[in-house]
Amino acid sequence: MPKVLVLYYSSYGHIETMANAIAEGARSAGAEVAIRRVPETVPEDVARSSHFKLDQAAPIATIDELPDYDAIIVGTGTRFGRISSQMAAFLDKAGGLWARGALNGKVGAAFTSTASQHGGQETTLFSLITNLLHFGMVVVGLPYSFQGQLRIDEVTGGAPYGATTIAGGDGSRQPSETELDGARYLGKHVAEVAGKLAA
Repeated sequence: MPKVLVLYYSSYGHIETMANAIAEGARSAGAEVAIRRVPETVPEDVARSSHFKLDQAAPIATIDELPDYDAIIVGTGTRFGRISSQMAAFLDKAGGLWARGALNGKVGAAFTSTASQHGGQETTLFSLITNLLHFGMVVVGLPYSFQGQLRIDEVTGGAPYGATTIAGGDGSRQPSETELDGARYLGKHVAEVAGKLAA
């Protein structure tokens, strides 16, 4: 039974919703799953005035726990086509893990959310994937065997590089069922690959 960590940062709840769907998919493949979020770096008064979702249930992650997992699926909303400063600050603390190769050979995957279809989904996924590769992880994407990302009858996220959703400029759009299906598929796929590598 592979151990999978879904590690995320979510300002408004879209990535939190995707993280839960990814965890659901990984559990469906028999994985033991933990969901953790990275610490908020924005002052609380600023977060409240910006309407951040402050009631997220996932515990705060620690760097020291990362080597305990066979796979880590990392998600964050995009900031100008790259990862959020909160996720970057967390990963920047993992130099000790990198130095001793603590994550070498583990499975890694990515997911994100943008305001629009063209708001930097793929560049943000690649920003996350770059970190995973530097840690020596084996990167797994969202293959086209997930047919939902080929749809042309609706506006939808999804890329071969990871699961995605579109939030809308004001954050009012929630992840669609197709996007949640993609998240579940990614979680299941990562768990299956991690199980094969662990064996």
